[in-house]
Amino acid sequence: MQIKDIVKKVKQIEIRTRKKTEASLMGQYHSAFKGQGMTFSEVRPYQFGDEIRRIDWNKTARFREPFVKVMEEERELTMMILVDISASMDYGTKTQLKREYVAEIAASLGFSAAGNNDKVGLILFADKVYKVIPPQKGRKHILSIISNILTADYVPAESKIDKAMEYMMGIFKRKSLVFLFSDFEDDYDSKILRVASKKHQLLGMRIYDEKDNEIPDVGYTLLYDSETGEQVWANTSSARWRYTFAEAQKQKLKALEEDFANSSASFMNVNTGEDYSKLLYNYFQKK
Repeated sequence: MQIKDIVKKVKQIEIRTRKKTEASLMGQYHSAFKGQGMTFSEVRPYQFGDEIRRIDWNKTARFREPFVKVMEEERELTMMILVDISASMDYGTKTQLKREYVAEIAASLGFSAAGNNDKVGLILFADKVYKVIPPQKGRKHILSIISNILTADYVPAESKIDKAMEYMMGIFKRKSLVFLFSDFEDDYDSKILRVASKKHQLLGMRIYDEKDNEIPDVGYTLLYDSETGEQVWANTSSARWRYTFAEAQKQKLKALEEDFANSSASFMNVNTGEDYSKLLYNYFQKK
């Protein structure tokens, strides 16, 4: 893409997502994530109406009068967006490539976070972590994240979700909102999901094109794996072959959903032709 095309595409995404964000998502995001916990602020003398469970018994015993701990919400959150940039994500048979669809969803999430004064960071990965943009605030930063997702070199290699998650957890110790974008075409160790969901609030988003699940009847055709380079001839005219392929994809999705559920993490299966804003709205509402 030329620079002028990139700027135009980023601007288009900003306009589309800002309308959706301001109309519905930002309010739900703020309600869901306005405070993720409480931190100690100070100790002061007990006042009528204070909760007994807030009494600081050590200080109360020392001074022989009741003192209470004052707590405040941890209002500033960090959102981490992890994007699979393996070659299978640079694909699409509808109006958008998977990468463009991810960029738009990331923009909606980013602008929602910006409206809540939260920081947003980005990790681009495939067989390894290729780029990290540290969490920052502001509109310009969100636009930079969109641009990086659109212009990344999508790598002909199998994605290693494990490595990306391990890297993220090694760098970001504080509890964060983690959005993991991938088509999940490659294997991973499900243990990493359990570890990550204990430390962070994790949502996995499988981004898929309708042709990922079902291949149409186009006769004998050469199928090419964009990540491994493997090629295989297939008779797509065979109803049995098409059924077997579709069933294998269904079983893979079922296992994926079970992995996330067993890890107490959230999961969405999102078609590039869907209105993702409704799905995110419902997710924020549940939280």
